[in-house]
Amino acid sequence: VTHDRVFEETPSALLELFVIMGNRAEIEGVRASTIRLISANLHRIDDRFRADPEVTRLFMDLLRSTEHLFSQLRRMERYGILGAYLPEFGRVIGQMQFDLFHVYTVDAHTLQVVRNMRRFRYRNQEQKFPIAAHIHRRLPKVELLYIAGLYHDIAKGMGGDHSELGVDIARNFCARHDLGTWDTNLVCWLVKNHLVMSATAQRKDIFDPEVVHEFAIFVGDQVRLDYLYALTVADINATNSTLWNSWRASLMSQLYLDTKRMLRQGLEKVVDKSEYIAEVRNHAIERLSEHGLTSEEILQLWDSVDEDYFVRESVSDIVWHTLAIRKHGESEEPLILIQNDFSERYNTGATHIFIHALQEEALFAASVTAFDNLDLNIVDARIASSGSGVTFDTFVVLDSKGNPIGDDPAKLERIRKALLEQIAHKGKFKARTNRRTPRLLKQFDVKTEVSISNDLINDLTMLEVTTPDRPGLLSVVANIFIELGIVLQSAKITTLGERVEDVFYIVDQNHQAIRNQALCETLQKRLCEELDHHVQKVVA
Repeated sequence: VTHDRVFEETPSALLELFVIMGNRAEIEGVRASTIRLISANLHRIDDRFRADPEVTRLFMDLLRSTEHLFSQLRRMERYGILGAYLPEFGRVIGQMQFDLFHVYTVDAHTLQVVRNMRRFRYRNQEQKFPIAAHIHRRLPKVELLYIAGLYHDIAKGMGGDHSELGVDIARNFCARHDLGTWDTNLVCWLVKNHLVMSATAQRKDIFDPEVVHEFAIFVGDQVRLDYLYALTVADINATNSTLWNSWRASLMSQLYLDTKRMLRQGLEKVVDKSEYIAEVRNHAIERLSEHGLTSEEILQLWDSVDEDYFVRESVSDIVWHTLAIRKHGESEEPLILIQNDFSERYNTGATHIFIHALQEEALFAASVTAFDNLDLNIVDARIASSGSGVTFDTFVVLDSKGNPIGDDPAKLERIRKALLEQIAHKGKFKARTNRRTPRLLKQFDVKTEVSISNDLINDLTMLEVTTPDRPGLLSVVANIFIELGIVLQSAKITTLGERVEDVFYIVDQNHQAIRNQALCETLQKRLCEELDHHVQKVVA
């Protein structure tokens, strides 16, 4: 500053200072004397200051600045400006998040979200965030993305649903800064729904075109999809460094691209799953015929497998499975196939393990126990069986560092043998993993939450389990399924830091949704008892 009375004479200079630095890369910092002067004039940031059109214009100019937006916001927070100008932000400064996956306070997480959004601009981030980088360059008003980032968690700690409560706070910001109706509605929609895309990608079957169609209807248009994707990716990467891996990135990109395709086709077009399945089957038959198989041979090998198999698997994987089943012949030994997924449909950045064996109630328990003992993390389980009771199961796994398991022949053979041994085992399955117990389990007493609901359209029961992550967790769940005679159809395994949010689609012995209320209550009780007891044992 040029003199000691600049902020007294022109209070708006308290913001203008940062706008100038946000547009001039050559300015490296702020003198200590200026910082002291800012501190001495913080009292000038009052309701009158906040309502001054010149001040609100300056703040919007800052959000549109070309250089170092994150650095300026961080400086403003450090000097007390940001919390004074946005009292709602000041309320969350230093606020801890008492869960098992956030590693930052609310304010630090929020600024990290904005920092990630700014990173999408840089060419050196295109390989890690190709879609987000492309989106960022074409957003009509990128400052709206930053506002959504600043306000998506603004209502944390207020009680209730922070996504809902944050809408009114964000709307007040938009009104104070003279944003138009379209801009305001978009920001409020993003704040309200900032968790929807990640929840859809991680908890629903996004291979199902009906699920994608439902999400496309929810989003409504390409612009909202672009903003929501960029906000979601920035949010996940600002929550915990372990959350963003190749698998989660592939889920997000798959949902984005499929939704984009559906929006282009038009939402009025009715999704016909049977038509989609027929198309996949026909493409697979065409590819298999190139290997000398007749249609009759192919249909015999498929043996009336569940239709969902053709929804969840790519054509290349179906061809891979079918050729291997044919080669396996009449062998009574289970067929186990392992490969890293680089299919033409989606590169999931994970390893796919296919198990073709006689259907037994203990097969899932045997499989997850083997994976636990091998220190492999299951991120998806696609369970299917044929008319003669043979499985077409696929497990998508990552190693302990969140990467595919690689193509070392000796390692792949070890995995295959471990699976065969567990499948041949009879009795209760118990993981013998050497994986470390997450350290946060020793600091948080978090109880298991279980939710059960019926999807009567698909005649399935959806079981949601939220509990602290720990070695052997899925083995515990699988043994309870055996105990209660519950049949697993598919599973979505989501690990968020030290917490898991697993979704299991299950049926009763008649392969129908579980309508027996007593059984549902018993299932809920047994899961809570066993999982909470199990976590006490592993941290002891």
